[in-house]
Amino acid sequence: MFAYTMRRLLMVIPVLIGMTLIVFSILRAIPGDPARQILGQRATKESIAELTTKLGLDQPWYTQYIEYMKGLLTGNLGESLRTKAPISEEIWPFLAATIELALVAMIIAILIGVNAGIISAWFQNSWFDYTAMVIALIGVSMPIFWLGLMEQWAFSIQLGWLPTTGRENIRNPVDAITNLYLLDTLINGRMDQFVEVLKHLILPSIALATIPMAIIARITRSSMLEVMRSDFVRTARAKGVKMFWVVYKHSLKNAVIPVLTVIGLQTGLLLGGAILTETIFGWPGIGRYIFDAIGFRDYPVVQSGILVVATFFVFINLIIDLLYAFIDPRIKYN
Repeated sequence: MFAYTMRRLLMVIPVLIGMTLIVFSILRAIPGDPARQILGQRATKESIAELTTKLGLDQPWYTQYIEYMKGLLTGNLGESLRTKAPISEEIWPFLAATIELALVAMIIAILIGVNAGIISAWFQNSWFDYTAMVIALIGVSMPIFWLGLMEQWAFSIQLGWLPTTGRENIRNPVDAITNLYLLDTLINGRMDQFVEVLKHLILPSIALATIPMAIIARITRSSMLEVMRSDFVRTARAKGVKMFWVVYKHSLKNAVIPVLTVIGLQTGLLLGGAILTETIFGWPGIGRYIFDAIGFRDYPVVQSGILVVATFFVFINLIIDLLYAFIDPRIKYN
């Protein structure tokens, strides 16, 4: 296991280097001058040329890339061209917001998706099975931006139950410690703020959970149907084991590997693909942070933001691979 883990960690290095090179090259191909974006449309040619030289943007792209990689090797993600702030300090609040949103969304997706898939397989061809699979198909096909707008219209504007946008009540701001607001409110002992933060999380997390929930439900159903036709399941039922334990103890344990794979992939995708949800609900996450940086041609922010998201994605998949051996003793990493 240790040797396999080390090999996988070493494989991460060329993957991330290749990703930085691709992103670096694509960004330089985007039309637009960062210096002009920073100084504005009324800037003179002299001031633009001076700022371009100061930022090192007049150097060849490979020279800029080498300097960027030198900074990464020392743990320096660079400085934002727009705010002049170190990216390593500036990026965490945005990343923490997306992590919190993605985790809550995945908890909702797992709880509902896994159980819907199990019950659909348990009562195959029943009204619940057909209804759940139709809803899952709609969930996969439904645009997130439309669902988000409908949620805001129904639960915020019409019913007034939940806030429309934002991450907290601006009149009662959270005293940020970790920038994971649910955790921070518990650390501070502010249950009133905890409830407010939770209310702000409900609508965006449900919108974000829709697609992974549908995918998890369909994969769980397919995997459970295959396992429930196995001999050991028929033997357990012949021995008089209650159907609940046959399904949730014996069958689920053997059907969980494909489900776990999907959960890992969807978690990584949520971290990098939540930009639509964050835009609709005014959520200050990493997606909006990178999107705004693209508009200002803030190359260091875009490069570092994508690198951080890619690193999370790679390590989440590594953790999922290692969990296989703990869940299924037949899997050996030699």
